[in-house]
Formats: sequence, C-alpha cells, structure tokens
Amino acid sequence: MKQIILITDGCSNVGISPVAAAARALAEGIVVNVIGVIDEGETGHYGIEEINDIARAGGGLSRMVAPSMVAQTMQMMTRKTMLHTIHDAVNHELKQIVGPGAALEKLHPEQRSQVVQVIDDLAETSEMKVALLVDASASMKPKLETVREAIGDLMLSIQARKGKSEIAVFHFPDAKGQREVCMDMDWTTRLANVRDLFYKINMKGTTPTGPALLHVIRFLSGERNGEMDGGEPAAGITHSRQPGKDGMLSDYVV
Repeated sequence: MKQIILITDGCSNVGISPVAAAARALAEGIVVNVIGVIDEGETGHYGIEEINDIARAGGGLSRMVAPSMVAQTMQMMTRKTMLHTIHDAVNHELKQIVGPGAALEKLHPEQRSQVVQVIDDLAETSEMKVALLVDASASMKPKLETVREAIGDLMLSIQARKGKSEIAVFHFPDAKGQREVCMDMDWTTRLANVRDLFYKINMKGTTPTGPALLHVIRFLSGERNGEMDGGEPAAGITHSRQPGKDGMLSDYVV
C-alpha cells in the first residue's frame, strides 16, 4: 500500500498541474491525500478547489484544517486510505468468486461482519509506505513547526501497527532553487531525525506542487537510480543538507 500525503496552504504556481500529477499517481497505484493547512481568511476559493481536485484525481481524501489538527488528520487519512484500498480489493475478489453482482454490502450480516474483521486485520498487518510532501513556500513558514510535530505523532502511530510501515519526508521547493523538491528523510520507521526536519529552510515564494508530486511518484515507484546503493538521487530530488468517483475513497470534505 503506497500513499502520498500532501500538506499545503496555497495554490500551485509553477510547472505541471498537480491535478494531472495526482492522476498519474493513481494510475500507478499510489493514492494522493491532501491536507490544506489554513488560518481564518487564508487560501482563496481557487486554492480550496485545487486541493479538492488533487485529492479527487489521486483517489484520496482532502481536508481543510487548522494547524492544530494536522496530526490527527494525517493519522485518519493514513488509516482510512488503507481500509478503503483493502475494501476495494475484497469487493473485487468477491466479484471474481461469486459473480458481477457481488459486493460486501450485499452479504448476509454475519458474513459481512466476518469480512469486515478480515479487512481490519489486513489494515493492521499489511505493508505500508507513506510519503509526506510538505509545501515549504513562504506562507507556510509559521506552520512548519506544527507540521514537524504532526509527523512525529504519525510515526508513533505507524510504529504501533503490526505490519511493516515506513515514512519518507520531502519538502518543496528546494531551498537552493536547483530542484523542485528536497528529500528530508528517506524511508524509515525511526523517530530520531524528526526533530531536525525543515531546520533553517530558506522559505521561497514559488509553489511547484505538480513537479514535486511527480518526483515523489517516481521515488515511490522505485525510480531512484541506485540511490540506496550509493548512487545519485532520483532525477529532480535533492537530499536536505539540514542537520541531524466513489471508486477509491469517496468523502471529500472542505
């Protein structure tokens, strides 16, 4: 199970449409969830519409939340995405076994209860990879500390699962302006380096959300050019130099 959680507070303004990038993610089996971190009066109609469109194209959830709700929202999205993905797989298997009209909702209550228990168990034990993509444009600066704390809370939650779970963290744009996205943390289940995330980032005004999404999709798809074996980072990704349809998911909430 692979998913991207995009955390942003504004509109993209550089490069490919993030909606098109999210659609590509879904085509490759990667769900894109979006958290809009807002304060009262912030983020215009266009920004809210884009956030919802990205999630819809990526088969995921969108939420507009205050900074204090980021941690709870990330945990909810991670679990709900997993449950819905497994639910879809179970329904597919039922149709293969019973016939085209089969669906979990049509089972006898006792049978449905048993299948739901299996879904819950699979959600707890299945392998999961979550890539967090954080908007580090200028307007996000006051919120990055809250986002960093939320990532720590999410990692604690993921560590409590029985299945193998890993997190990678990216921010965009790259502080040096050389790339659209920067890797802050490679796949890990460890909390030690969370306190160092987004340390002394040179906040920039541009918001290349679409290009950043594409790079993270390539990363999740394994296009890393041997990086784990000591090679160069995947194209478009730099390492941080900082220290230390009712198809997939159906409720899009603003």
